[in-house]
Amino acid sequence: KIIFLSTPFDFESAEFLNKLDVPAFKISSGDLTNIPLLLQIAKYKKPIILSTGMSTLTEITDAVKIIYSTGNKKLVLLHCTSNYPTKFEDVNLRAMDTIRKNFNTLVGYSDHTEGIEIAIAAVAMGASLLEKHFTLDKTLPGPDHKASLEPQEFMKMVKAIRNVEISFGNGIKKPERSEMEIRRIARKSIVAAVNIPKGTRLTKNMLAIKRPGAGIEPKYLEQLINRKAKINIKKDQVLTWDLL
Repeated sequence: KIIFLSTPFDFESAEFLNKLDVPAFKISSGDLTNIPLLLQIAKYKKPIILSTGMSTLTEITDAVKIIYSTGNKKLVLLHCTSNYPTKFEDVNLRAMDTIRKNFNTLVGYSDHTEGIEIAIAAVAMGASLLEKHFTLDKTLPGPDHKASLEPQEFMKMVKAIRNVEISFGNGIKKPERSEMEIRRIARKSIVAAVNIPKGTRLTKNMLAIKRPGAGIEPKYLEQLINRKAKINIKKDQVLTWDLL
């Protein structure tokens, strides 16, 4: 589902869009310091997506204060670099963290680089919203087309972003279900380094640490010293507590 919204550049356009009942307003970086326009749009009480290209933190602060002064707190700030296309070294994705820390609001990224790598990286770094320009033909004249994506590229980007989102997980560090069989094979246990006759008291040189991890864990090595073998234990047999 595609939701329609638009960027007004003057009072009349803002009023026109509001009468169309757009669900949100996008404001370009060029109007971040256009305080009268920000004030008018904020008073509509609809979500605002504000790009911050070319801006200092002080300018962003002034814009946010004006918007919040109307009681409208539905704001997303987009980090971006206003250059078409933007060079990788000018992207500064870490600025998203700075914006988030200073304004405690949702932060996104408006991407003007070529390709899809930076857009994917922005999502991985916590962008809540992503803006990427779309074109049917990147060879068309005009400043935006070269930094835009054609349909197949756009599909590839969206799929990659969805994969990144899935990979975030829940943050709990634990073995995944898919790891359990590998865990059993790759982890190590204490095994018999030699044939151990029944009744023999174990010494360190009778023991070794090898795969798989189905027996007594290596951390218990010292606790096995001087224990008796209940049965005949063959060389390389994985030791379990019931054998001792």
